[in-house]
Amino acid sequence: MLESKTIKQISDFVYIKPRTIQEIAHLINKNWRTADRYVAKMIEETGSLSIRTLRGGTRGALKIVFWNNAEKIHSQEFQERLFTRIERSVRKNDFSPFDIYQHVDPKKRQAYLVEEKDEKIVIDKDLFSLLRSAQKHIFFFSGNVSWVSIIDDEKALIDVLEDLPSSIAIKVLTKVDITSRNNVTKLMRINEAKGKEMIEIRHCEQPLRGIIIDSRIARFREIKDPGDYKRGELDRKTYIYYEINDPDWVEWLEKVFWKQFRTANLAKKRLESLDTIENLY
Repeated sequence: MLESKTIKQISDFVYIKPRTIQEIAHLINKNWRTADRYVAKMIEETGSLSIRTLRGGTRGALKIVFWNNAEKIHSQEFQERLFTRIERSVRKNDFSPFDIYQHVDPKKRQAYLVEEKDEKIVIDKDLFSLLRSAQKHIFFFSGNVSWVSIIDDEKALIDVLEDLPSSIAIKVLTKVDITSRNNVTKLMRINEAKGKEMIEIRHCEQPLRGIIIDSRIARFREIKDPGDYKRGELDRKTYIYYEINDPDWVEWLEKVFWKQFRTANLAKKRLESLDTIENLY
């Protein structure tokens, strides 16, 4: 178990300037392998650190750990504008994933559109297989986690998450209020079944609806509803799915996620406060 004291010690050390794993090992009085494992754990759980390997694949390979500065996550001016818009938005209609998608290398992105038929909910045809492909972590940008009840081939999405190995870290940004309380509670029960906090949920009202898997792929959904447009502009409810596998853009999206996640309120604390509301049930 990585103690909070050790986390702070390493964080403060790296914040000053980039450090090697060997320097961190000396600081905490542990061997190189233990220090490397601690850093990997902090990257997975807090997103505060990043690591680069110099001369990888050689005997002289060197791992450098540096502070993941959330205040300087933009390599381009338009990324800064995009982040500002995301940070100021609350509802899904406030921001379109297309505004990110348009900047991605065409060879490293794809998208498709599906129109609703007979008022049936459209399910992302690749979502379940993408979740099952996770090896390290899954980050969810969500509205009210209504997706827990989505069913594909007679299996609910929440069951797919429960079937994943407990070593996979799942982080969820979502609104935690009386409308999402039941869904959030269902997700948190997976932690009880696993015997560990596999899923961490935090309250945040933000406009994105999508997932990031293993720092390799990001997938977002956008819904266009005829009720939001003038008559004749859109005939049917339309679902658009955007997929991004550009490493630079996926890394930027992860930093956007962590910037919001670090400052968001814990779902458990929100639920405890909700339970004090009389006649809630």
